[in-house]
Amino acid sequence: MDMDGRDRSKSRTLQPPTADYLDLISNLASPKTFLFHPPRSTSRSHPTPAAQSTTVAPSTTMDKQQPSSFQQLEKLGEGTYATVFKGRNRQTGELVALKEIHLDSEEGTPSTAIREISLMKELKHESIVSLYDVIHTENKLMLVFEYMDKDLKKYMDTRADRGQLDQATIMSFMHQLLKGIAFCHENRVLHRDLKPQNLLINKKGQLKLGDFGLARAFGIPVNTFSNEVVTLWYRAPDVLLGSRTYNTSIDIWSAGCIMAELYTGRPLFPGTTNEDQLIKIFRLMGTPSERSWPGISQLPEYKPNFHVWIS
Repeated sequence: MDMDGRDRSKSRTLQPPTADYLDLISNLASPKTFLFHPPRSTSRSHPTPAAQSTTVAPSTTMDKQQPSSFQQLEKLGEGTYATVFKGRNRQTGELVALKEIHLDSEEGTPSTAIREISLMKELKHESIVSLYDVIHTENKLMLVFEYMDKDLKKYMDTRADRGQLDQATIMSFMHQLLKGIAFCHENRVLHRDLKPQNLLINKKGQLKLGDFGLARAFGIPVNTFSNEVVTLWYRAPDVLLGSRTYNTSIDIWSAGCIMAELYTGRPLFPGTTNEDQLIKIFRLMGTPSERSWPGISQLPEYKPNFHVWIS
């Protein structure tokens, strides 16, 4: 990937973090009562690096399309820099998701859009939403994605039992989530905003990572990043404490929070502020100290008078 200066002609090798995630994936092998059929490439044994890097081509080729090639059907959501519509390819009839970027006449294309496009053109995997095409006209930028029926938050909200899912479904979703995270990290990409709203599900029960607007490429040594990442409830404690040298653990913490929410039907740490979020984490897991977390007292937001909870 050009953004991090690496030579993509060289063969990739699994880094230690990725190997750990694959161990987790293996432990989440589908039970006999598996609710959904797993993707064909899913294996109970550890995937090889080559298999893990396999490119999954989109079902439809949409080269050199125009905005008029698509029919907007309904608005799915609106954010700070984009509006997402359910759409249809007028030629093929295929459903797609159309992400219209809000362009500023003075500032041009938002950096989040540039980042998302550059990363998603590289990340091709069965557990990551496919970017089919990028349509850029004089006054409009539109990203064409594969269509997914709903996000994980809406999926849980529609459950009559307060969002709680059965064991087979949880194992299926976590298996796919960890595969997607492992692939991102193998390719030196941090998602940085994993939450139920950014995990998309289709009618086949496939779960895929979406919304890479906050994602970043990373290298070795670990770069210095902004600490304004990840929705508060899924934000790792080192980020809450002001660390700017976080690594792949930021996504794994979010995944753990999501797994707990799948089991209970409610957020694990629903804080209202940074400090409240830390209090909720420390109350459940214990207040860290220099002994349990060397260097914590040097973090910008560390307070020596934190209440001491013992896990």
